[in-house]
Amino acid sequence: MDGWVASKNSSSSGTGNHGSCCAEMDIWEANSISTAFTPHSAENASQTMCTGDLCGGAGSTNRYAGTTDPDGCDFNSYRMGDTTFYGPHMKVDTESVFTVVTQFLTSTGTPSGTLNEIKRFYVQNGVVIPNSISTIPGVSGNSITTEFCKAQKTVFNNTNDFATHGGLASMTSAMNEGMVLVMSLWDDYAVNLLWLDSDYPTTADPSAPGISRGTCSTSSGVPATIEASSPNAYVVYSNIKVGPINSTFSAGNVCYL
Repeated sequence: MDGWVASKNSSSSGTGNHGSCCAEMDIWEANSISTAFTPHSAENASQTMCTGDLCGGAGSTNRYAGTTDPDGCDFNSYRMGDTTFYGPHMKVDTESVFTVVTQFLTSTGTPSGTLNEIKRFYVQNGVVIPNSISTIPGVSGNSITTEFCKAQKTVFNNTNDFATHGGLASMTSAMNEGMVLVMSLWDDYAVNLLWLDSDYPTTADPSAPGISRGTCSTSSGVPATIEASSPNAYVVYSNIKVGPINSTFSAGNVCYL
């Protein structure tokens, strides 16, 4: 699933000068090579109109000018150092059907608490596979927490706009307001999805922490090429469930790989 909200920072393109700013929860952005789950915080709990460069994001002269976080705090297993966790014939084998489980935990352990952790599991062939553990020096854990986000941004030398716009507390407010489930199959006309499965930015040293996100070439992902070569590409989303923690999947065999 791509996210709970239709859009985050959007600025003008073609016609008009207005954009839409809101929080976004990218529950599962993935292909067969790489995967990430990423909350994007926002100062306002509800959708807010912005204008021109004040929207921030990729279409602005100042990426961080808006009221929402364009980068998010992401957990990409490959980017976090485990290059054998997710992919064809790996721990999570992307050539076979699997279930993606995302848990939103709160400070009180109840729905009325403040979000303080986002956890990830996969279920495949009857086995529950916990998310990979970061092997990046200075960044620990296998879930998204305030501490993880702060450490990751510091080690990767990235702007911590996630904290600037309220972090996990802002995601709490957005979820309390109600969020829209969006599922899609898409390509990226801005940067060819290299931020998900390749070395990005392409001008950076691939050996630097946080730059390598997958095994795809930096010349891959061109939408025109993908659309021409795979015009019948499709994805199947099924058996979608929402419920109390541990209620949506069978926690039989847990595999700590």
